[in-house]
Amino acid sequence: MTVEELKALLDAGEAPFVLDVREALELQVAPFPFPVHHVPMREVPQRLGEIPAGGEVVVACRSGSRSATVVQFLRKSGVGAVNLEGGILAWSARIDPSVPRY
Repeated sequence: MTVEELKALLDAGEAPFVLDVREALELQVAPFPFPVHHVPMREVPQRLGEIPAGGEVVVACRSGSRSATVVQFLRKSGVGAVNLEGGILAWSARIDPSVPRY
């Protein structure tokens, strides 16, 4: 999913389940300007029960690399998941330049 597609969902009043797999410090530096569910990448297997199996989960990180790995894991676990292409860096560059880049 592109950041533009996610923004369109948010603007339409839809609230997708966004799973941010960055570390807590990263969220403090550059948070998304909407609610996310935070589970660091390394904790996803142990906290799988927190992630809804029904519907679509949008997985985000800094650049899209970690989230792509988590998407593969979630799909193998039966969770419908998509990667937020480009992560928070793409959100900052193409949607909201007030979000810090790091």
